[in-house]
Amino acid sequence: MQELNITNNGGGNMSLDEESSCNHEIVYFGVTNVNYERRTIGSVDTWRCVKCKKIFCEEKQLGIESIVDYVGMPKISPDQKWAVLLCNLKKHKDKWKLVKIKQDDEIQHECVDEKVIKLKVKDFKIEDDKHWNFLIENSINKAIEI
Repeated sequence: MQELNITNNGGGNMSLDEESSCNHEIVYFGVTNVNYERRTIGSVDTWRCVKCKKIFCEEKQLGIESIVDYVGMPKISPDQKWAVLLCNLKKHKDKWKLVKIKQDDEIQHECVDEKVIKLKVKDFKIEDDKHWNFLIENSINKAIEI
């Protein structure tokens, strides 16, 4: 009998993480819906390693079917967290983007008119009056109204 799609660990998605010694076994964990004016305009799918509990995320914007430039789960360093960045200067589906943020850092954001600006992050929160964010880890299996 052929043993197709069976791994040595008994199944699951396997991925070796260079930053940790974990040979990840990744399973689907949940979703965060992003709503605008009470309508879903996108979502963030979340997976988690059953061994080390590391979280992996993928952005899904309605109407956008682009192909990502990497294979496998998106990489995130141990000092980063997944967040949704919101831009109050943009409209509808362009208002949000999945980003990786550090506790105290600066991130770049392509704002209106394709102008790239720097946003300060303090304690995983964006400090700006036109931009804000929420952490995915606090919003799994919830709908967030933007």
